[in-house]
Amino acid sequence: MKRKLLLLNVALALLLIYAGRQLRQTYQAAKAREAATLARQVRPAPPPPFTPLPPAPPVVAGGYSEIVQQMLFDRSRNPTVPVELPPPPPPKPVPPLPVYHGMMNLGDGPTVVLAVDAKSPHQGIHPGESIGDFKLVSVNTQEITFEWDGKTIRKRIEELEDHGAEQQHQQQAAAAPAPASAGTAQPAAPVAQTPKGPGIDIGAGMKACQPNDSNPAGAIVEGFRKMVFPTPFGQTCRWDPVN
Repeated sequence: MKRKLLLLNVALALLLIYAGRQLRQTYQAAKAREAATLARQVRPAPPPPFTPLPPAPPVVAGGYSEIVQQMLFDRSRNPTVPVELPPPPPPKPVPPLPVYHGMMNLGDGPTVVLAVDAKSPHQGIHPGESIGDFKLVSVNTQEITFEWDGKTIRKRIEELEDHGAEQQHQQQAAAAPAPASAGTAQPAAPVAQTPKGPGIDIGAGMKACQPNDSNPAGAIVEGFRKMVFPTPFGQTCRWDPVN
């Protein structure tokens, strides 16, 4: 038993000596590296290239113009005097529209019978033609489109009809004396038929027929031939040039 303890003590002593020797060698190597590092000389890095600053610009009076222009006696410090512009002119008023008197289509497109006003003569106008200050753009059975001053104006046909003549006719009918009694009412006098000849110009060299014209179909008056055509709404007529 003692022999085993002695051998164990000897082994521990040898291990302790070996560990101390290794520690001493490691310490000596570290000291040597430190000495070598401290003894080594490091070359200093070259300094960066020197770039001089740009010279300051000379002092000029124009650089202080903004300060000089400030108005010290105005809270806004604004040297610009406000200029009040005159108000824009009012828009140009639209002149009275032409008066509508009827429309027909004889196969060459619609022809609208218009007048500049209620007292002006009737004119047959086709789309693209002008009457007064207005240009006829398009027309149908419900509305008419005009062009005036670069603007498009659409109106219903009822708005362009001459209601003044209709009201005057109604007033005249109301002012006419009433018959003495219903039993003694007299028949209306027949309308006199007279050969009146061609009426107003409706375009394309043709002229309209006048009311109560007794000239028969095919009659030639003043170089025009009377033409009568049946339509779903009754007979219509016009005067065509003979040549």
